[in-house]
Amino acid sequence: MLGQGWPVVLLVFDGFGISAPSRGNAVTLSYMPNFNQLLRQYPAITLQASGEVVGLPWGEMGNSEVGHMNIGGGKVVYQSLPYINKTIFDGSFYENAAFAEAINHVKQNNSTLHIMGLVSDGGIHSSQNHLYALLELCQKQQVHSVAIHAFLDGRDTPHNAAMHYIQQLQQRVQALPFAKIASLAGRYWAMDRDNHWERIEAAYTAIAQGVAKFTATDAAQAIAASYQRSVFDEELEPTVIVGADGKPVATVHDNDAIIFFNFRADRARQMTKAFVLPTFTKFNRAQYFHNLPFVTMMEYERNLPVKIAFIPDHVANPVAKVVSDAGMTQLHVAETEKYAHVTFFLNGGLEDAFPGEERVMIPSPRVSSYAEVPDMSAGGVRDAVTQGIQSGKYHFIVANFANADMVGHTGNLEAAKRAMECLDRNLGDIVATVLQCDATLVITADHGNVEEMYNLQTGEIDKEHSTNPVPFLIIGKRWAEVKPLWPEIPMNDLSQLQPMGVLSDVAPTILRLLGLPLPPDMSARSLIQ
Repeated sequence: MLGQGWPVVLLVFDGFGISAPSRGNAVTLSYMPNFNQLLRQYPAITLQASGEVVGLPWGEMGNSEVGHMNIGGGKVVYQSLPYINKTIFDGSFYENAAFAEAINHVKQNNSTLHIMGLVSDGGIHSSQNHLYALLELCQKQQVHSVAIHAFLDGRDTPHNAAMHYIQQLQQRVQALPFAKIASLAGRYWAMDRDNHWERIEAAYTAIAQGVAKFTATDAAQAIAASYQRSVFDEELEPTVIVGADGKPVATVHDNDAIIFFNFRADRARQMTKAFVLPTFTKFNRAQYFHNLPFVTMMEYERNLPVKIAFIPDHVANPVAKVVSDAGMTQLHVAETEKYAHVTFFLNGGLEDAFPGEERVMIPSPRVSSYAEVPDMSAGGVRDAVTQGIQSGKYHFIVANFANADMVGHTGNLEAAKRAMECLDRNLGDIVATVLQCDATLVITADHGNVEEMYNLQTGEIDKEHSTNPVPFLIIGKRWAEVKPLWPEIPMNDLSQLQPMGVLSDVAPTILRLLGLPLPPDMSARSLIQ
């Protein structure tokens, strides 16, 4: 039966951000009487859902995966780039055990440390600042020989930006007598992920053996020559840097070591396998290098024989686990498009359900565009939630409504307005059930999207996520009474409030509503006292 505030129901309106009314704001353009009445009647604030407060680089828009990890994790879950940046800032980067092992190995063997990766500031696969930090580490540790194998971008950066990045690198290398640029290759060759092994072979052969179609005595000159051939950064063919004697300045040998500083896995796996797998059949390597420690920035694939420098930020006690450990029951509901988000991502990256956790997946419509069916499967999600409340079986229910995000991505404003009005109708039904059963409802979102259907600077259609804050409301019989204690919402417009929390504050709030203590590693704060 429950009641007296239970179950606690968390609704995540995916892609529902808060911004000022505009001609592209599908939230404020839509008829949403239920949501607007809740703003008038119950406590409501906004939460930050983008950038550093959710573990992303400053100014980067939120996304569903990161949003749900933060909502469920109860702490800022740092993504790869800011996570590694943080270690550089706090100094732990320079004490990393995997780096130390590779460096000590080459010092003991009087051999060369090879550092390879994408040299750009695109921030998707790598960061050149991580390369610079590695060079600083090598200088501190008095490594006597470092060879840099630079992969060129042109995809997450302008097509001809490599000259700038390589000249920056050359300036640093000139001040480091132990370091040299040994080879270049566009990411098309060195970072293939689609089993075009002939591309990997060409880049591998340049790195390992110093054999390539093109050679140059200077990296910047090699890029200039490629530009003359109208071959730009991404496709720049593997090029070996040679000395005045025409011989490669560095090749790989037994007893060397390699650090691959790309942090994103998908385009780093194939090159890594070419170096580390003893039995490798994708192309004919001239030799398999022995006693060659290989360090990857993050885990590229399970069971590769490598050392991993950084283990992803781990959520040991997501809200679902805390609820389960307390012997409570829970229900997770979403349609297909967002099912992984209320299960795998909300649960801290764990596939399996916790004891006492049940899951319901409502099939998403099979259409070419959700603009055709902006309601999607919201009715099915609503029914599962209301039935779950009425059953009295669950202490905690979490559900994701996909409409705002998935229809927002179509760029169709009229469809987005219909999606919002559908959400509002379903919200009204859930609120009625919550009040009837004396439950508690929490409403939030994982990131913005549908509130920015036009780029207001260019007038162009905007299909992307946004950096806007998201709503946070608490609805229940006793919560109307405390409404006066919460910030007043000018003209019932949430966009006029400054955010008062972050996504990771949701989990501690849920646990507080359930009467459960916070685990020690849940560092965010409850939004209620």
